[in-house]
Amino acid sequence: MRIVSALLFILLVLFAVVQYNDPDGLLWAVIYGIPALFCALRAFKPDLVKSLWGYRTLSGAVILYVFGIFWYWPQAPGFWRQEVFWVTEEAREGMGMMIAFAALLIVWLGTRNQRKPI
Repeated sequence: MRIVSALLFILLVLFAVVQYNDPDGLLWAVIYGIPALFCALRAFKPDLVKSLWGYRTLSGAVILYVFGIFWYWPQAPGFWRQEVFWVTEEAREGMGMMIAFAALLIVWLGTRNQRKPI
């Protein structure tokens, strides 16, 4: 799980970095940065994420990103197809939110299974 988290951390940091020329790049850097932070903590300081407050914060982020998926869900039909994805900004943003949520969910599921009962 630590290797997967480290790879997701690198991927999400790269996603955040390429937002430099986007008009709302700062927003998307934060959207990618939050899951990147949790992935880094899970990879390099897993006890912080497994702690009560770390797990609650992670759970809160997962819930917020569920709302984010609904907010950014692409309305374009076939948004996952390349000919739509490359042209429609809304489709790219929706897919980006889904990727960020997936990374958070992977960290959350891995942490949930390894936490000690309270």
